[in-house]
Amino acid sequence: MVNSVRKADSGPLALYNKDRVFAAFITPAGTGPLPGVAPVTASPENRRLLLVDGPGIEGMTDSLNRLGYPASLAAGIEDARHLLHRDQPDALMIGVDALRAPMAVASLREASPGTALLILTAPGQVTAASRLLREGADDYLLLPPDDHELRLRLGRILDRRDLDDRIAFFRDQLTKGDSRTLEARSPAMQRVTAQIGRVAPMRSTVLISGESGVGKELVARLIHLNSPRRDQSFIALNCAAMPGNLIESELFGHEKGAFTGAHARTKGKFEIAHRGTLFLDEIGEMDITTQAKLLRVLEQREFMRVGGDRSVRVDVRLIAATNAVLERLVAQNAFRRDLYYRLKVVTIQVPPLRERSDDVPTLVHTFLDELARTNGVPRKEISEEAMQQLTRYHWPGNVRELKNLIESALVSVPGEIIELADLPAQVTRKEPGDAPGNGRPAAGTTLAEMERALIEATLEHTGGNRTHSAMLLGIGVRTLQRKIQSFGIEIASTRRRPRKPKPTN
Repeated sequence: MVNSVRKADSGPLALYNKDRVFAAFITPAGTGPLPGVAPVTASPENRRLLLVDGPGIEGMTDSLNRLGYPASLAAGIEDARHLLHRDQPDALMIGVDALRAPMAVASLREASPGTALLILTAPGQVTAASRLLREGADDYLLLPPDDHELRLRLGRILDRRDLDDRIAFFRDQLTKGDSRTLEARSPAMQRVTAQIGRVAPMRSTVLISGESGVGKELVARLIHLNSPRRDQSFIALNCAAMPGNLIESELFGHEKGAFTGAHARTKGKFEIAHRGTLFLDEIGEMDITTQAKLLRVLEQREFMRVGGDRSVRVDVRLIAATNAVLERLVAQNAFRRDLYYRLKVVTIQVPPLRERSDDVPTLVHTFLDELARTNGVPRKEISEEAMQQLTRYHWPGNVRELKNLIESALVSVPGEIIELADLPAQVTRKEPGDAPGNGRPAAGTTLAEMERALIEATLEHTGGNRTHSAMLLGIGVRTLQRKIQSFGIEIASTRRRPRKPKPTN
C-alpha cells in the first residue's frame, strides 16, 4: 500500500512505499480517461458483421456499408449458425421474429461465443426484444434506425466486447502476482528510472537491452503503466519461445483455413493490443521474413492476417527487448538494418544486478514480502551475514536468480530467519581466485566484473583521484568517468597527490 505521495519539482508524481522508492509515475488526477471505461471508438473497417435476412431489415446492408462496416447476409438462422461457426464475425444483427424458437439465442452463442448479438425490432416488439436481452443478447435497436443511432449502438457493443477481452487479460495478469515496481537505490537504476519517466508519455518505439533476467519486461510494463495507454492492454510475446512458422500467426492472427489446424479466425497480438502496448521480448530471435512484416506495421500501422485479403489498421505502441547485440546481428545480415533503426528511436540499457549491488537488500525484502503472500507462507527475516553474502555474490542469473533463491528459501528453511548456512553452495563457496594474492579471477567471473574490480582497486589505491587512476589504467579521464557512472562506483576522493608510476627496466 502506498503510504505517502510527494509532488515532484515538475512533471509526474513520485510514489513512495515506506523507505523504498517505487519507480512509478502517474499524471495528476483528472488528466486521463477513467480506468476501465472504453470510449466509443470501434473502428468500422476492422470489423466484420453478419446480418440475418428477415422482415423490416431491407436496406440495412446499404446503411452498414455507408457507415464503413463490411457486412454479409445470412438467409436465415440456420445459415447464420453456419456462418457464425465458419467466420466468427464481430457482431450478428438479427430480427426478433427469427428468434422465437426456444434457446435460439443460446444456440447462436454456442456457434460463436465471442460474437456480439444485436437484436433488430419494430416498436411494437420491444417486450420480446427485452426478453432476448435476458437470454444473452447484447442490445436491441428499433427499426428503422438512423445512421447516427446505428453507429452509436454498434460502437457501444463492439467496444464493450473489446473491454471484456481486456478485463480477461488483466485478470490473468493479476493472478501472476508480478511486481509492478522497480527498486532503484543504485545510481545505475536511478538513471533507468529517470528514462522511464521521460519516455512513458511518448508514442515512440522503445528498445530495451540487457542480460537475461535483469527485468526488461518490468521496465516495459512500467513504461506502459505510466503512459496515456495505461488503461488499455499490455501484451507480451517472447519471440525466442515461438517457432518461426508460428510467430507470424501469433503477431498478426489468421483467418479460418489459413493453415492446417486453423479452425476459426483468430486475432493476433497486434490486434489484441489495439490502443495499448505490445512488448516483443528477444526481438533478435525473430526471422527475417517476419521482420519485414513487422517493419510494415510500424511504418503503415496496418497488416493482413495470415490467409486474409484485407488490411487491419491498429494503433499500438511497440516496445522491444533483446539480450543480444543487434548491431552485430545487423552486420551478420541476421537482422534488418531498417528495422533496427526503426526500433531504436529510444534505447534503455538495464544494467545487470552485479553492477548495482546497492539494490540487492531492497530487492530481497521486496521478494520476501511478495513471495510470502503468493505462496501463503509466513514472511521470514534474513540475517545480516546472509544479506552481506547476497550483496557480494555476482548473480549470473541477475534478478531472476535472486527471486528464485528467495522463493526457495521461504518454502524450505524451517526457521523464521534465513541464515548464511541456508544459502545455496554456489552463493557461499569461495572460488580459488578468491584467495588473497592468488591473482586469478574466480571461474565464471565476467569481463565486466573484472573491469569493475580493477577500477575500484585502482581508485582505492589513488585515494579516489580520477586523473591518476586513469593514468595507471591507461585510459582517458572521460572514459574512466563514464565507466564509474556505468558501474555505479562511489568512492570519495581524498585528493591524494598523484604518484608517478615507477619506470620499467
